[in-house]
Amino acid sequence: MPQMYHELPAEAYTSQEWFDREQREIFSKTWRFAGFMEDLPEPGHYLSVQAGLNNLFIVMGRDRRLRAFHNICRHRGTQLIRAVGKTQKALTCPYHDWTYDLEGNLISVPDEYREYKSVDKSCLGLKPASVDIWKGMLFVHPDPNASSIMKWFGDVDDKVGPHVPEELVEHEDTSNTYEIKANWKIVVENYIDVYHLSHLHSNTLQMYDHANAQYGWYGPHYIFWEPPVEEFAKDQNKKLQMPRVVPKDQNGAWVPMLFPGVGIGASEDVWNVFIITPLAPDRTRILNRTRVANASGWEFSKQATRSASFWNNFGIKGKYDGDDAYDENDPMASGDFTQEDIYACEQQQKSLTSPYFEVGPAAVGESPVVQHQRVVRDWLQEE
Repeated sequence: MPQMYHELPAEAYTSQEWFDREQREIFSKTWRFAGFMEDLPEPGHYLSVQAGLNNLFIVMGRDRRLRAFHNICRHRGTQLIRAVGKTQKALTCPYHDWTYDLEGNLISVPDEYREYKSVDKSCLGLKPASVDIWKGMLFVHPDPNASSIMKWFGDVDDKVGPHVPEELVEHEDTSNTYEIKANWKIVVENYIDVYHLSHLHSNTLQMYDHANAQYGWYGPHYIFWEPPVEEFAKDQNKKLQMPRVVPKDQNGAWVPMLFPGVGIGASEDVWNVFIITPLAPDRTRILNRTRVANASGWEFSKQATRSASFWNNFGIKGKYDGDDAYDENDPMASGDFTQEDIYACEQQQKSLTSPYFEVGPAAVGESPVVQHQRVVRDWLQEE
């Protein structure tokens, strides 16, 4: 019998028990993307993020140092701060007005709590977490003694592309969040499935040579690169839609998936982060934030005009087109590879509850899917 596609049971994608274990054993014990360095430009600015079972926040202190804490007031456990914002001097819980400084120390309580006046306030400071920076991105970890982010990403630091995200800027109106009605592992598996690139995306990603993709694993992290097809590679600077962000002799698409659920989609003229957040056994939130060259609007306009004729003739269109489309809103006729991916993920999720669900043998390009399932299984210590 040929090797089968799945090394996880269908319940791993549908059951609340599996979801809860993953939140506890994976997302509560790994580094979690929180934002970019420029999201916290001044003392008092903060942002929060969910890391498995833990809501954490990062704040810039008066000394301009970044610190991370569990977003829990030490009085009644109320969430202390909102998702993102800025405060001038202190962080005050909205429930009973316990107040902490930007370094996490309890500095005042209302008069009603006189019995606390003589208590050593240093024992009631906020619970610390870890914060670190990698490639201009802020990451948090629930454990205050977590190993550095470079220990986590060190093996892939030089394998995710030649881009320097710190030197790029966030593209206007490209940060977006959306939900997919599928388990987070389905979304990851779609992302790393090499086989589907030349099939599902045969008309939307045809500018890259999928047959010559190079990919592999470094610990729990997946690395991927593929070259442009000859038609797109020749005189490429005239065909890029935006100003180039990598050296002229380094072309291609770098699309790694770093465990758990940190995707990077980068090419010759763009760098994108694709953050996967599990919401429920059958629901996943995606955050996309895109960075481009730090260039003038005139340079962007000039490059778009320069490349327009190539893209008009190249023929980007949907998997189904014309008479094959259901209607004008058919995602498979949209010409948008993201819409194609969402459709495929949601259709797979629907099939998982069928008593007739089974999978066939895995082609070589699907081997990353099997390996990711092994990584998940190992983190859960699942036989």
